[in-house]
Amino acid sequence: MSGLRGRLIVVFLAATLVPLALTVWTSIELLGYSLDLAPVRELDRLSKSFERVSREYYQRSRERLKQDAASGVLAPRIYPSSGRSQWPARIQEFADSGAARRFDSTGAEGRVLDYIERTPTGVRVYSRELGIGTNELTREFAGARAAIASSQARNLKRGFILTFIAIASAVWIAGLVILLYFARRITAPVHALTRALRAVGQGELDARVQGHARADEIGEAIQAFNNMAAQMETSRARLIQITRLESWQALARKTAHEVKNSLTPIRLTTEEIAARATGPDAAFLNQAAQIVVDEVVSLERRVRAFSEFAAEPPVSPQPLDFNSLIDDRVSFLKSAHPDVIYTVQLSPERPSALVDPDLLKGILTNLLQNASEAARPGGVVMLRTTVRLGEAIIEVHDSGPGLSPEARSTVFEPTISFKKGGMGLGLSIARKSALLCGGDIALIAGELGGAAFRVSLPRSATTPAVAAAHQSAVLTT
Repeated sequence: MSGLRGRLIVVFLAATLVPLALTVWTSIELLGYSLDLAPVRELDRLSKSFERVSREYYQRSRERLKQDAASGVLAPRIYPSSGRSQWPARIQEFADSGAARRFDSTGAEGRVLDYIERTPTGVRVYSRELGIGTNELTREFAGARAAIASSQARNLKRGFILTFIAIASAVWIAGLVILLYFARRITAPVHALTRALRAVGQGELDARVQGHARADEIGEAIQAFNNMAAQMETSRARLIQITRLESWQALARKTAHEVKNSLTPIRLTTEEIAARATGPDAAFLNQAAQIVVDEVVSLERRVRAFSEFAAEPPVSPQPLDFNSLIDDRVSFLKSAHPDVIYTVQLSPERPSALVDPDLLKGILTNLLQNASEAARPGGVVMLRTTVRLGEAIIEVHDSGPGLSPEARSTVFEPTISFKKGGMGLGLSIARKSALLCGGDIALIAGELGGAAFRVSLPRSATTPAVAAAHQSAVLTT
């Protein structure tokens, strides 16, 4: 019960069990009171009282009828022995019974009470009307007792209590099942997010939370985490690239210094030898000296390239319109590659960013020069500007043969070149310039069959120093 789902269940149990128990107890008590006040109990009491009253009324009516018969207040109906054959059946049955006297109920519903008395000369019958028939009383009393017996047999209180408990339990269990369902829906993405956070904390910056697309706060948290992880992964790659460039720069500075110190006296000495050459070997010496001087000049050019690579150019960011800069660079390179077709797709939003113009010009010049050489005469070079997630994007595509897997894995490495006459520093310097501007260059899938590069620059006032500090802080964290 230590997880979020367990805590939700505990909260549900604590919030529902006590009120549910209190509700059940109160309902049972009220139900008991209501059944105690029900007509069944009152009917039972009244029926018994009515039975006693009826019996007493009947007894008093018999005694009064008997007294009236003895005092001569009532005139009897006389049935003489001589006319016994004409007697009613009940009179004959009385005469045959041998009893001296008897009370009998006659008339509709037994509303007439008869006092039958035997005499030496026959039978006398005294009659009196009753207020209510004895048969009716018997029937009503029997119905009441039957209803009471049926109610007691059914045990309504127990049935009501069991039914109420069953319904309350069913509702509570249904609520618990619904809670478990929604708790799983809530905790599953939270668990996935926790696992991804743990993975990122262990250095797996490619960890992402997948399959939990939601439109609520949890979905926003997952999206924010995925974006953060992607930014951290990009920042780590940039920091690694910057660290590697710094190592190459240190090596380049040392190499350039050592080679430059040796090349200068070699070139001067060779030129002096060529100037003093005389005699029949003068032509050979001049030719040999020129070869040495040309090679030395070539080495000096390479040393200057390494010096430029090792140097940290000053960065002067300012607002720059990409569309205008691209038009300028394309016009500049068209004269050098007149047989290449340039296609430009400029964003109507006119992307702009706070970057150093010289560094961005160098980036575009390098990418366009490489694309033009790869496309060859008759080929196509496409440029596109877009805006995405707060970044200004420039893409350069060419219709050349593309890059081999080996070239794609080392395309930004210094001193590695895959074209004739290349120094292998152009893309390294270009990416270094993009990183100094707070952006980056990435190799992407080409749309024209060849290579393609994407330059991403932030559309904010973040300076390179602040951007580098932010990247270091993120990766350190």
